[in-house]
Amino acid sequence: MKKQLSFFSAIAAFLVLTAFTPISDGFYRISSSESSVNWVASKVTGSTHTGTVSITEGGLQIVGGAIEGGKFTIDMTSINVTDLDGGMKTKLEGHLHSADFFDTEKFKTANLSIVNVDGSTVIANLTIKGITHQVQFPVDLSIENGVLKASATIEVDRSKYDVRYGSDSFFDNLGNKAIDNIIKFEVKLSGNAG
Repeated sequence: MKKQLSFFSAIAAFLVLTAFTPISDGFYRISSSESSVNWVASKVTGSTHTGTVSITEGGLQIVGGAIEGGKFTIDMTSINVTDLDGGMKTKLEGHLHSADFFDTEKFKTANLSIVNVDGSTVIANLTIKGITHQVQFPVDLSIENGVLKASATIEVDRSKYDVRYGSDSFFDNLGNKAIDNIIKFEVKLSGNAG
């Protein structure tokens, strides 16, 4: 019985120490291969498409265990559709890369630059297609074996960035062909100090 209690006490101590490991100050460079950005776009009828886009570079500045700043570059040419296969996947990806949507031949990257932090809420300038607007979103931060982990859900109104196709902000009488202006991005970052 004492051995079982010691074992459970050790596990509890490990979990407590892991959960409350302080985040050291410094710049944490994001690992592109260990980070992910998943997106969800919906029609007004409720049907959705999902996909990914890649972060090429970026990092977070941590001061006092909290985010103080950061910049990221997103490779818009990496837009990938994950809910379709074959010809339908190729067709939708081609459309997303076209001038109807993100015009990735002309605008190869998007950028996010943190301008302020209020508690756990980040305020950042997001630039898509050369157009910049502020976005706000909460961020969860942790440290695991010296690796910074950050996660956030960012909702972006595509109509603000001149992404017009199927938007009722630009076109009338779309009916059930309208596509929601809000794109949801689930972001998971992993980075090392230095």
